[in-house]
Amino acid sequence: MDGELTRQAESLFGAAVARPLPGPAADAPREPVPQPEGAAGAPPLRLNLSARQLRRLWQHVESIENFWQTLSEIEAGAVARLATAASERRWEIIFLTKRPQSAGYTAQVQSQRWLASKGFSMPSVYVVQGSRGRIAAALDLDIVVDDRAENCLDVVMDSKARAILVWRDDETLLPGAARRLGIGVVKSVGECLDVLTRVDRAETDRQGMVTRLMRLLGRKEPAPVS
Repeated sequence: MDGELTRQAESLFGAAVARPLPGPAADAPREPVPQPEGAAGAPPLRLNLSARQLRRLWQHVESIENFWQTLSEIEAGAVARLATAASERRWEIIFLTKRPQSAGYTAQVQSQRWLASKGFSMPSVYVVQGSRGRIAAALDLDIVVDDRAENCLDVVMDSKARAILVWRDDETLLPGAARRLGIGVVKSVGECLDVLTRVDRAETDRQGMVTRLMRLLGRKEPAPVS
């Protein structure tokens, strides 16, 4: 998504204006760019844009017919591989996403059609407006995989689910809280699926699964959060 939004911003404002903001220091949390009115449901972006430019960008995106179906996979074949693993191992998958509406189908339907086009038939999609942690708690999820540190922090703070962060940036930019709170960190969806398939055993109970997952990710169980 970020790549396509950057391209759309470049088409509106030029490459120099739309370039991504530099990453934070090693232990500094990512500060999301405030979203302007009119971008309800929009995920935070790291683009060097003013509030007015952000508003114009989202208005432009909202005018594009079925925008959310136009995105490319970051890792080609990852969705199809997830679908295969889920079918073979009887995983129940829910896709959580935060995105505003655009012209055409609803954001939920666009997301479902996109996933189906990449090889995941009949996907369950929930367009999120609140904390992923509270959703994970309400749905009693075992594991939540996300590529934004703030979402993983929500999960470990507000639920009993384990969080795995897909961190494609330099590891020196990883927020220190991710390590302290026991969030698993992988470099790609492919690596995440490698870990999950190794963890999964038909006879393993939930506690055993969590212990094995943390071991494979090189993590210890974090101390309880008061």
